[in-house]
Amino acid sequence: MIKGLGITTVWTFDQQRTKAFFTEKLDFEVRTELAMGDMRWVTVGAKDQPDVELALMSLDGPGLDPESSEALKKLVSKGVIGAGAFRTDDCRGDYATFGARGVEFIQEPRERPYGIEAIFRDDNGNWYSLTERNEELDFSKDFG
Repeated sequence: MIKGLGITTVWTFDQQRTKAFFTEKLDFEVRTELAMGDMRWVTVGAKDQPDVELALMSLDGPGLDPESSEALKKLVSKGVIGAGAFRTDDCRGDYATFGARGVEFIQEPRERPYGIEAIFRDDNGNWYSLTERNEELDFSKDFG
């Protein structure tokens, strides 16, 4: 039986640069960094969520044929890949902090039915929701 998500992929043009983005701008921690044959395995994660990691996968890495690699590079650089939603308890505060650190926001914090949401891009162009949930909304009841 599936117990939850453990690792998810973030496509990157440069693993070291993306590792710096997550650790220096978003306060994530490095979980794993090691050589595995002709590739590097690099994962990062939120300090308060040790059971979930983002695998920073090179767009030039093994497992991708040249045609797929080029297609992914175009999509990532165009900024059309939504890589996920991060939960926060202070969307507006994080927006100010991360913005001061150079994080590119494509949407400032806005009230939504589910809470407050801002949207930002990483150093590759992948976009993420930064969401402060509405405490009054019961997700298990209201969304199944």
